[in-house]
Amino acid sequence: MELLARDVDVPSPALYRDVEPLIRALRPALSGPGFAAFAAEAAGQGLVFTAAYDNAPSGKGRCVAVATHRTLATSRGRILFVDDLVTGPALRSGGVGAWLMGELEQRAARAGCVRVELDSGVVNQGAHRFYHARRMSVVAFHFSLDLPDHR
Repeated sequence: MELLARDVDVPSPALYRDVEPLIRALRPALSGPGFAAFAAEAAGQGLVFTAAYDNAPSGKGRCVAVATHRTLATSRGRILFVDDLVTGPALRSGGVGAWLMGELEQRAARAGCVRVELDSGVVNQGAHRFYHARRMSVVAFHFSLDLPDHR
């Protein structure tokens, strides 16, 4: 399968047609209006929505995977941080995710990044195998504290 990576504008028809279904499959608690609000706010913070499409020669194929990412300046050096990476369920373990990770690595190198970083839920062992197979290491713990809803 030939693939083409394309950054998707926020807002745009492609965002809602191609990106939203895959992100919401990864994040089932995210509603349609919640996705729109998230996308608008996150894009304002530098989040890039990159979609992988099949049928690269025409550029009009179906969306088969999505990554959301941003470049950050940190005290550890410039990094490309991947917020989400999801492949369509029917195409998992077929090389699409690996291809998209390769695309992100190339972008990171062109942006002068020293590494690609991401978080992965502690129970998502399939994702852990995928990331280890890409030579990624577990180098930190990510701590979280839920705050009371003050709305």
